[in-house]
Amino acid sequence: MYKRSHSCGELRKSDIGQLVNLNGWVNTVRLHGKVVFVDLRDRYGKTQVVFDTESFLGDFEAVKKLSMEDVLSIQGTLRDRDEAAVNPKMDTGEIEVVVSEYFLLNEASPLPFVLSDRNSAEEDLRLKYRYLELRIEDLQKNLLIRHETYQATRTYLSENDFVEVETPVLMKSTPEGARDYLVPSRIHPGKFFALPQSPQIYKQILMISGLDRYFQIVKCFRDEDLRADRQPEFTQIDVEMSFVDEEDVFSHMEGLTRHIFKTVRDINLPDPFPRLTYAEAMETYGSDKPDLRFKLTLKDIKFFSDTSEFNAFKSTETVKGFVVLGGAKYSRKIIDELTEFAKKYKAKGLAWMKGENDGLTGGISKFFSDDLQKEMCEKLGISNDDILFMIGDNKMTTLTALGALRSEIARRENLAGTGVFKPVWVTDFPMFEHDQDKDRYIAMHHPFTAPREDDIEKLESDPSNALSRGYDLTLNGHEIAGGSIRIHSPQVQEKVFSILGLSHEEAVEKFGFLVEALSYGAPPHGGIAFGFDRLVMVLAGTENIRDVIAFPKTTSAASLMDASPSSVSRQQLDELGIQLKEKPGN
Repeated sequence: MYKRSHSCGELRKSDIGQLVNLNGWVNTVRLHGKVVFVDLRDRYGKTQVVFDTESFLGDFEAVKKLSMEDVLSIQGTLRDRDEAAVNPKMDTGEIEVVVSEYFLLNEASPLPFVLSDRNSAEEDLRLKYRYLELRIEDLQKNLLIRHETYQATRTYLSENDFVEVETPVLMKSTPEGARDYLVPSRIHPGKFFALPQSPQIYKQILMISGLDRYFQIVKCFRDEDLRADRQPEFTQIDVEMSFVDEEDVFSHMEGLTRHIFKTVRDINLPDPFPRLTYAEAMETYGSDKPDLRFKLTLKDIKFFSDTSEFNAFKSTETVKGFVVLGGAKYSRKIIDELTEFAKKYKAKGLAWMKGENDGLTGGISKFFSDDLQKEMCEKLGISNDDILFMIGDNKMTTLTALGALRSEIARRENLAGTGVFKPVWVTDFPMFEHDQDKDRYIAMHHPFTAPREDDIEKLESDPSNALSRGYDLTLNGHEIAGGSIRIHSPQVQEKVFSILGLSHEEAVEKFGFLVEALSYGAPPHGGIAFGFDRLVMVLAGTENIRDVIAFPKTTSAASLMDASPSSVSRQQLDELGIQLKEKPGN
């Protein structure tokens, strides 16, 4: 092998005449009689190298047998390309290397899919051969964006007095929402560690320890039902600060986010970021992570439906809808598709009316008088050729279904402009949600989130209406960060545990070390965690989180490349004192 003198994306006309050494993979091979053209590729780019019978000193017949993804080391002289052969799409398109000698370092087997056409293979096949898929330029760019995001994060936080501290990967199992991944202890038979769902407790203890400002780019693990933008193991930018309120957190984290987008993508985000309360976000957009790149705002239609003769909505708690400009073009087939989509979010159906002749037609319009139709068109902003979609149900079902439908129509209509980034803080979340199945309260964020000062008394009298000091940072319909001001009072923390159904004994068993630590002079503190993978996904402009992770799992939490999870030997299980049982229902 020749020691490379340049990368495959480096050479330019200013290097003409130099003797150069290049190493890389065969990207393409073109045979032209006594000349063979090869595009040689590495992660820096591609360079055309030329084998011809006049200057090449080796076996020309062997050269003609080169195939894609063979690994070559070549030596040759750089020259201008013929003017007609210049390739303006390549950074090295004005030059080529005339090869004098080469080594075939590794001959590639026939490829399981064509690397130049990623969509030629199903994702499962590509994930099985992930090392091949990672050779594709787009994925390498994504990993470089990820790398740059790491560096920009560390630079900004380090320059603002945050200290990077590693927290344990083996920790105590605590009930924080999703299921833990458990790790059996061989030395302590019958006992288990858990992999961290987040470093939440440890970073609070670091504040109690006096660290003041902490951050960590950390792996987290959750054994939960997966979605397209979730992975069983994921990465967070974890941040915590002492002696702060929400404004301090917002200021620093907006600065971090602006720094990342400017450094990685040369994009200027607004200063400051806009804010919505949770109630405003849900009522206006039907989502606590609203995409502000398009309108389609939700409007209250209860007055109009109650005034009409459409009785199906009169007994419902909430009737809302939104207007799609130009949506009268939708065929009945499309409307039926959208209706089925809404039903996935527990809506019983989807009502509609189209704007026509300054009134409404189709759908349920016959139940609305002419005068009522005109009033609706005027107050709801319905023009001819628009369509109004409506859902009537309990409040949460109505808002959630319309929010999902809003995003689906925006996707179909390409309403969200590419290259547009709209961050927004969502604040004032409820402290608790009520789990109807288990008839108990669960924490909306997590059990360490502080209530608003004005709502502390509601923990006793009206917990369902208590608002928290939790906040999310959302961007283009993605929650990219979530956090809160924490409870630093042991008494308030124990009260929250009680509301969540934990007795004093259970709270001490699960979180005793934190409860005890709070009693030794805990400062007011708060923080946030960025979903690093999701943030990089937005920066890279992809909708698939697996595109920005080097070795991702499938949506069934499996790694196809290394066939994990896998069985282990009886000896390993015996050492751990574990006996396998058949899962119920199998």
